[in-house]
Amino acid sequence: MVGFYSSGVDLSVVPIEFYRIAEMPVLLAIPLFAFAGYLLGESRAPDRFVRLTSAVLGWMPGGLAVVSLVSCALFTALTGASGVTIVALGALLYPALNQAGYEQRFSLGLITTSGSLGLLFASSIPLILYGIVVQQLNLAPQVTIQALFLAGVLPGLLMLVMLSAWSVWQGRGIRTSVANLSWHDVVLALRESKWEIPLPVFVLGGIYGGFVAVSEAAAITALYLLVVEVLIHREVKLRALPAIMRNAMVMVGGILIILGVSLASTNYLIDAQVPARLFDFIARYVSSPITFLILLNVVLLILGAMLDIFSALIIMVPLILPVALSYGIDPVHLGIIFLANMQIGYFTPPIGMNLFVASYRFEKPVMELCRAALPFFFILLTAVIIITYFPSLSLYFLR
Repeated sequence: MVGFYSSGVDLSVVPIEFYRIAEMPVLLAIPLFAFAGYLLGESRAPDRFVRLTSAVLGWMPGGLAVVSLVSCALFTALTGASGVTIVALGALLYPALNQAGYEQRFSLGLITTSGSLGLLFASSIPLILYGIVVQQLNLAPQVTIQALFLAGVLPGLLMLVMLSAWSVWQGRGIRTSVANLSWHDVVLALRESKWEIPLPVFVLGGIYGGFVAVSEAAAITALYLLVVEVLIHREVKLRALPAIMRNAMVMVGGILIILGVSLASTNYLIDAQVPARLFDFIARYVSSPITFLILLNVVLLILGAMLDIFSALIIMVPLILPVALSYGIDPVHLGIIFLANMQIGYFTPPIGMNLFVASYRFEKPVMELCRAALPFFFILLTAVIIITYFPSLSLYFLR
């Protein structure tokens, strides 16, 4: 607002930006997916996720650790909130890992890290938010939410596989509680989860099949889970719904305030030619796209440690994207690089949110959690480097 005022521009441009985002159909996806995620968190769905993955993977060496990673990734993808995953699943998985014989430091590091694992999978709210911000920049061709959902699949799986391999290595000397794969247990777990399992298939199939838009898929998800958890399972009481809605919408409200104000500030930055000046400055010292990507990763890692993911997305993407395009970097690939770095930022000091949520949940000092998460940090950093320099990972399904 100071920038607009000093430039003689009417300050009504700020509320106009709020009105403009309110007209975007895709914006409906954020509150609806958020409500669906909070609804899942209040039900016993986390228990069912753990039992299902345990039945399928629990027989492997290090199987319980892999179960924890997969369960957290699935839950974070559905809820879009890393802290919710630690609170909802941490109470189940942390004692189970300790009881199975894993070192306490490994267990703490795994739960703290895996809370942010699902951010690259549909229907992650940060993925949707990146798409909304990019669409406001009127690029050609337009970046769609569907393309971002597809682009996140292989990079997300890469991170999951690398962490799973480390977990199997760490658990190589630990006896598994399940001797071998029991199809009876798998069938029982599938039967328990029969109402939740079809949801991602129907929703993603509907989006990629062209039957529903992303906002419509979000509405279907919210309605379906409302019926399942309130009327069929009866795990969420009707009287609890107002509090669940309130908690979800407080988070969404914060996102929308940042989004509206920052889109207005983005217009000022563009009018003032800040991205062009930034590119000119960087181009003096950086000529190669590879060097630019190295610099980008360093900046994003620092950014992820200092800002929450929603603020970082909304404030920095309009600045970084025009510069990245000048170096020939695909905007979809840039989005995956951005979110992969932000995922690490969730457990990087000084302001990594997962560190504080886990500290509160497990009553451990933040510095102890920092040390516990260190091996996982380097594994994911390696994954980020691979994702950055092999764009085919992100763009494979878009060819």
